[in-house]
Amino acid sequence: MTEQQVSPTKRSTLIKLLWGGVAAFVAAICYPIFAYLRPPAVSGEKVSSVLVGAVDDFDPGSGVHFRFGNEPGLLVRLDDGSFKAFSATCTHLDCTVQYREDMGLIWCACHNGKFDLRGRNIAGPPPRPLDEFQVLIQGGEVHVKQS
Repeated sequence: MTEQQVSPTKRSTLIKLLWGGVAAFVAAICYPIFAYLRPPAVSGEKVSSVLVGAVDDFDPGSGVHFRFGNEPGLLVRLDDGSFKAFSATCTHLDCTVQYREDMGLIWCACHNGKFDLRGRNIAGPPPRPLDEFQVLIQGGEVHVKQS
């Protein structure tokens, strides 16, 4: 077929189909990228108190992570048997901190930030102490609540 034999309606239909295919291809590439970049929906669950476990579940000199609503928490049982609880989110870049029994402190692996067992920053880049939670012992159970 020569160009003169193709009617204008067929030509415009083919051009529209071609552009539709290009648009579908671009959408198929862009949608996953935008879906990945959009942060996930987080429930605004607010809690005032969390049951972490029984007092006897924790050995002196140990630490355990727990969930305080949507944020991670860290409960440490000191050698004297008392408990301390902190937000497990580092104050530097929001990494999760951990209790290091071998070092006797709370440590952030991201940039070697160190906190003492009162939550105060003692080394590394963290600009301020960890947020502290209040620990309540009721009926042999350890409860943590917002200070």
